[in-house]
Amino acid sequence: MADLKCGVTNCGYNKDSCCCKGDICVGGERAENADSTCCESFTDGKKDSFTSALEHPSRMISIDCEAVKCMYNENYRCSAEHVDIRGCGAKGCRETSCATFKEK
Repeated sequence: MADLKCGVTNCGYNKDSCCCKGDICVGGERAENADSTCCESFTDGKKDSFTSALEHPSRMISIDCEAVKCMYNENYRCSAEHVDIRGCGAKGCRETSCATFKEK
C-alpha cells in the first residue's frame, strides 16, 4: 500500500487528490522515465455516467505496476511509500504519469 496523491483532477475516481477506486495500475512496461508511464486506471470524469468503486476516497492504495525498470517495482507491485500521479487536464490515461518513477 502506498500513500497516493492524485493530481488527475478530471479522473472519475479522483476526489480531493485521493482515489476512490481502491487500487490502480501504473502502465509503462518499457518506461525509462516518468513521462513514459501512465495510470491505466484513469476514467473520464463524467460524474453522471460513473459510480465510484468506494464511497470514500482513500490516500492509502494498492498499486500494480508494469514499469519493470522502476526501482519501486517489486514483482509488478509498487513498493514506494508515497506515489504522485500527474496529469492535470488529462483526457485519457496516456496523458497521465507516475511522477514517483525512478529508473533502476
